[in-house]
Amino acid sequence: MNSFLDRVIWNNTVESYLWTTGIVLFVLLLNRIISRYLAALLYRAFHGLLKNYDKQKFSDLIVNPLGIFLVITVCIVAFYQLHYPDAFKFTLYKYSLQQILLSLAIAVQVLAFTWLLLRVIDFIASILQVKANATPSQSDNQLIVFFRDFIKVVVGVLGLIVMLNKAFDYNVSTLLTGLSIVGAAVALALRESLENLIASFVIFFDKPFHIGDTVKVQNVTGVVERIGLRSTRIRSEQKTYVTVPNKQMVDTILDNISQRTQQRNELLLQISLNTPSQKIEAVMEELRRFLSGIKEIEVYNVLFLDINVQAYTIQVEYFVPAAYLSQFNSLRQKVNLFALQLLEREGLKIAGSGKDVVMK
Repeated sequence: MNSFLDRVIWNNTVESYLWTTGIVLFVLLLNRIISRYLAALLYRAFHGLLKNYDKQKFSDLIVNPLGIFLVITVCIVAFYQLHYPDAFKFTLYKYSLQQILLSLAIAVQVLAFTWLLLRVIDFIASILQVKANATPSQSDNQLIVFFRDFIKVVVGVLGLIVMLNKAFDYNVSTLLTGLSIVGAAVALALRESLENLIASFVIFFDKPFHIGDTVKVQNVTGVVERIGLRSTRIRSEQKTYVTVPNKQMVDTILDNISQRTQQRNELLLQISLNTPSQKIEAVMEELRRFLSGIKEIEVYNVLFLDINVQAYTIQVEYFVPAAYLSQFNSLRQKVNLFALQLLEREGLKIAGSGKDVVMK
């Protein structure tokens, strides 16, 4: 039996082949179980931070990239112990077959490790998201989303650089030097994108608005649903999904409707010049009585505003607490209908509505 195990085939003993095959099969068959066990150990290690976090969700997030990383790493270590036969010692474009296979394996290993790091970032962000949801402020939530995406981009770039350096023995310093020159040219070409990126930092630190706020910028009015690295997504009043560059959100005048302490509405009643002053006073008094009876109206003012050659003008101005647009419109409709019914009941005519045309 020992003689069979010591038998040399292609520069390796049978025992070496059996050990290598056994280790690889062991990891392939049990990598799911091993990965779940390691994920469970990590969950226990961070159990104090994960009290409100679903264990199954954590396991599903980590197991796949961790399993692939373990399989690739064990295969590299196992196959690296074997000696390649002379028949396989040929070069392809100045590189030996062993170097090519090893470089490809390391590249896959680095990609798997980068994928694992990206999943860990998602995991940490989800933990912070749970804590941020417990606070009334929305600024924490948007900061988490912003920095999660930003860190993932940085990790992805670093993973690419490490792969080029470790797997393909590429001189990273030369690459960085070339990238600095190319980066300057790209920066000029992508100046607008860089301005939007800088504007996103301004939004997150200056906080002129948050996710969920109703804003008006230029001709767009709607609810902010997402703040990205380049643009802000707004769900408009027509339920369309509008993308506004962050630079415009910072440079233009932005009205944060959600931050209003009160909402103002004004109604101008243009009364016919034939109306007696007593009726105007009666209408104004009735409007004051009606407005005082609406609990949502905090401040109101009914004023005989103007006298001109076309009409008498009564100004009705009132302020209500900041509310959704539908509630505000409902209250405005209520006031407008009462004013119209009051004019009809008192026999007052709107200026210009009773003109007659006489032809001579």
